[in-house]
Amino acid sequence: MQNLIIEYVFLILIILGLVMVANKLRIAYPIVLVIGGLILSFTARFSNITINPEMVFFIFLPPLLYEAAWQVSWKEFWKWRRVIMSFAFPIVIITSCVIAFTSYAVIPGFTLALGFLLGGIISPPDAVSATTIMRQVKVPKSLLSIIEGESLLNDASSLIVFRFALLAVITGQFNFQQAALSFVLVIVMGTLIGIAVGFIFYAIHKWLPTTTSIEIVLTLVTPYCMYYAAEHFHFSGVLAVVSGGVFLSRKRQSILNYQSRIQGINVWTNIAFVLNGLVFFLIGLQLPSITQQLGDDISLGKAILYGLSISLILIIARFI
Repeated sequence: MQNLIIEYVFLILIILGLVMVANKLRIAYPIVLVIGGLILSFTARFSNITINPEMVFFIFLPPLLYEAAWQVSWKEFWKWRRVIMSFAFPIVIITSCVIAFTSYAVIPGFTLALGFLLGGIISPPDAVSATTIMRQVKVPKSLLSIIEGESLLNDASSLIVFRFALLAVITGQFNFQQAALSFVLVIVMGTLIGIAVGFIFYAIHKWLPTTTSIEIVLTLVTPYCMYYAAEHFHFSGVLAVVSGGVFLSRKRQSILNYQSRIQGINVWTNIAFVLNGLVFFLIGLQLPSITQQLGDDISLGKAILYGLSISLILIIARFI
């Protein structure tokens, strides 16, 4: 346990150094972190670090989504709601379909179910990279609001595509009618559970004798409760955190005093920075683990070529 803590402290120091390099070069730091992770993955010390998917989803996803929900302006979100909804759901699903059929046609032995699995993973744009880059090139505020609003919801649609594709891969069967019904149920129930849990925490903040420290700790616990409650019943934990986060964000003036809001923003900004840094850096460190699982049928060069080809098609599809 002690060695694990020291290892992650060392990782955070490396991440801080890479972020400073990115700021010096005026490059979005997620790009530098992934590249840095790729380079360090060839060293003996970092070649054995792997990601547990369940750990990433449960530890990293809820607080990052919750922090994003608090940062988004509800006024701008509501103003651009139609565009945001079309980006987050139809466009992500259509892009997933494009990737599914393209990968099925391009990669030998790749099934359509695996194609949808890949499409669900890569179709939603990353919120941190997008907003970081856009703030550097000074795009219109409306476009930034749309991208930030979409980032709250597109993970939900992509994870739903991923879930049904994974089921098809495992079972070898896919029922469109059942999938469509489950899709609606997962979205609606996930949203309702998030709002319900959010109301419970709203009541705690509003009517119990809390202090500034208690209120900040409660905000740290809230996204995990929302996510776990929804996932426990096999609904969308992502939408639960987003809907509950937006609900509490709108009520923040009435449940948090000015000290809690100011200190809470500082705490959450730093936590989100560390978590985002760890995620992107760990993604880069996965290269040895990925290459070991390629097998004898495909070389690393071919895998990179397929990856670049599908990335190009994804970008073109997204522009269209």
